[in-house]
Amino acid sequence: MTIRQLAEQDPFTTADGSTIRSILDRANAPVANQSLAEATVPTGGATERHYHRASEEFYFILEGEGAMEIDGETRKVGPGDGVLIPPGAWHQITASEGADLRFLCCCAPPYSHDDTFFD
Repeated sequence: MTIRQLAEQDPFTTADGSTIRSILDRANAPVANQSLAEATVPTGGATERHYHRASEEFYFILEGEGAMEIDGETRKVGPGDGVLIPPGAWHQITASEGADLRFLCCCAPPYSHDDTFFD
């Protein structure tokens, strides 16, 4: 059985500029097909617009509000919203002013800096 406590995971910055604490991935568990992380975008901040060739992503918004852009379509997001980001879809998430945006990010296959592409 593998259990990882979020508070015990060291944060790092991903290639898109968000702060991540990996909950379960290839670096800390016997993971084969997916990864789970907590991401934080500071108030008024945004990730760099990017896409992943291989990974399908789910974002699940925990705290804060913001705007999610996928392939040119932008919608407001907030706590309780789940977002599907298909492989190859350009995307960016922006935190509204007033509070950090915190969300869970699940990637299948697992997140990799090598699978993150920019303009």
